[in-house]
Amino acid sequence: MSQYKIAPSILAADYANFEREIKRLEATGAEYAHIDIMDGHFVPQISFGAGVVESLRPHSKMVFDCHLMVSNPEHHLEDFARAGADIISIHVEATPHIHGALQKIRSLGVKPSVVINPGTPAEAIKHVLHLVDQVLVMTVNPGFGGQAFLPETMDKIRELVALREEKGLNFEIEVDGGIDDKTIAQAKEAGATVFVAGSYVFKGDVNERVQALRKQLD
Repeated sequence: MSQYKIAPSILAADYANFEREIKRLEATGAEYAHIDIMDGHFVPQISFGAGVVESLRPHSKMVFDCHLMVSNPEHHLEDFARAGADIISIHVEATPHIHGALQKIRSLGVKPSVVINPGTPAEAIKHVLHLVDQVLVMTVNPGFGGQAFLPETMDKIRELVALREEKGLNFEIEVDGGIDDKTIAQAKEAGATVFVAGSYVFKGDVNERVQALRKQLD
């Protein structure tokens, strides 16, 4: 199995046919389904809650990669764990209790992941890297799909790769925002191994788009 993983974001899918969409994604061989949870407070948009995750869970064996773009995510961790999340990503900017929240995620039997926005330095999560299985680097500002990739965020990925080596850790680095068949190569070169793609995947033939991304990772 490739060390690289593709994580289509269902934020860009057909909301009226989620069961069909998740099955279409699974048929492409994409490893993760990236599920964006937005509360209208931490980010302007409102998207899905734990109920959507729970309703999709019986229809797919894909890894459910739940990205909580919500204020005080520690209040919602149990709901998403019960709903069937495999990974829960929380923003360092969203809670003063980042240590406890990440530890709570692991105690629920779910993989913890910490997220940093484009304006947040890697230094801001240095103290919690030992607690996570994944770091999600936002390559756009969170809250809306279809934004342009920010190439300056690649330096942050390189910094995280260096910190991982320095500390002897083994977390994965995921990128989210503006990923397509061109930008994925930049993120791979910088050191990312998990690639979220929403608009690019769903604005064409889903299988063809996932395979085009995969080709850039070979």
